[in-house]
Amino acid sequence: MGIQGMELCAVAVVILLFIAVLKQFGILEPISVEDGGDAEVELSSVRHQPEGLEQLLAQTKFTKKELQSLYRGFKNECPSGLVDEETFKLIYSQFFPQGDASTYAHFLFDAFDADRNGALCFQDFVVGLSILLRGTVHQKLKWAFNLYDINKDGYITKEEMLEIMKSIYDMMGRCTHPTLRDSAPAEHVELFFQKMDRNGDGVVTFEEFLETCQKVRSSGWASASPPSSSSSLPGL
Repeated sequence: MGIQGMELCAVAVVILLFIAVLKQFGILEPISVEDGGDAEVELSSVRHQPEGLEQLLAQTKFTKKELQSLYRGFKNECPSGLVDEETFKLIYSQFFPQGDASTYAHFLFDAFDADRNGALCFQDFVVGLSILLRGTVHQKLKWAFNLYDINKDGYITKEEMLEIMKSIYDMMGRCTHPTLRDSAPAEHVELFFQKMDRNGDGVVTFEEFLETCQKVRSSGWASASPPSSSSSLPGL
């Protein structure tokens, strides 16, 4: 799998799994035209009070009715207003019974946990969802870079990328065809750095990441398909 396949696979996994989590929570429900202003009052009734509706409207690309519908589903499934990491991992494990999703779920949880308090609130969910579904290419790539940058120091190292790649393969388990060699994660990390590490200093900055991904898009690689899987992901 080339660098374009890696990029597509990683972004697809992030988006599809996050949508699957939201569906599991019952958050992505059809938005009813009857949704009224009472949801605006409900935004302050949960134990962990989220940001106000007006602030979320400014932070996301969702409409008022969409936010109200999303919040109603979130509140129904998470009365406390918070989702901890263990619950997050449990949900992901249901989608990948043939593999171990715990490590990847940990990295993804950290990417959504913007304030680093060990729990995801409604604001974390809705801001992340807005970026993944309606953000610009720059915003989506920035979010993906943050996922790969495990220690959040502004650089992706080979060690960090190897942890991410191993976690993806662990999560997929026996679902990949053909069966991957044990050396596949390390080989893909080398390919990643050959393309991304433009100055050869052993780390990838966001500027390098962005420049390479934009060239990938402009070259037409973005139309390539990621590796097939024996089972489709929820949300496809």
